[in-house]
Amino acid sequence: MTTSDSGKDITLRIAQNPEADELLGRSPLAALVGMLLDQQVPMEWAFTGPYTLAERMGSDDLDAGRIAAYDPDAFTELFTTKPALHRYPGSMAQRVQQLCQFLVAEYDGDASAVWRDAATGDDLLERLNALPGFGTQKARIFLALLGKQFGVRPTGWREAAGSYGEAGSHRSVADITGPESLAEVRAYKQEAKAAAKAAKTAVKTTAKTTAAAKTTRETTATTAKAAKKPGGSSPDK
Repeated sequence: MTTSDSGKDITLRIAQNPEADELLGRSPLAALVGMLLDQQVPMEWAFTGPYTLAERMGSDDLDAGRIAAYDPDAFTELFTTKPALHRYPGSMAQRVQQLCQFLVAEYDGDASAVWRDAATGDDLLERLNALPGFGTQKARIFLALLGKQFGVRPTGWREAAGSYGEAGSHRSVADITGPESLAEVRAYKQEAKAAAKAAKTAVKTTAKTTAAAKTTRETTATTAKAAKKPGGSSPDK
């Protein structure tokens, strides 16, 4: 448990593991790494990763400078050792190391400097979006997490976070405060995935129908053209 920018103690319930959540609450780098790992694996698995990584590095926290300078093969081994830190441990080890190298180069290794003096939500979104491994969606989710649970709220942060910044929503890790909200977020993700799949199927069906209609028109036109030629069959004959 640590103190947010608003002066309140931070107690997270994202990883659903007391030790892992405690690290996420006090370590800005751990929170960033957890967000980076939150891809194609359960959220609890992703956000437990920083704690497991710190343990394997023989520390109680993550250090950007140390990770940035780590031998790449040895660092990958930290991820691939069973149980693996991710479904794709090799590629995610590389991404975590690239993130830390960026933080060392741009922020002197201080992860919290990414958001500490951000003047507006748009400014913060731009900074997060520039981080290796952070696309626009991931950047918006993390911005919402900072605002909702870490008290980092520059002007316009909700707007910059998009729908993830909405109060009372259950769309992402930013809204997880315990097992119940985790279930609600997971249900939302499943519904969104099903809707996206249905929309994709509808597009394919429409494309097939359009293609079939085009083929029919072309066949009709060819038949009509052939009928008009000398010697061709005509409906009037």
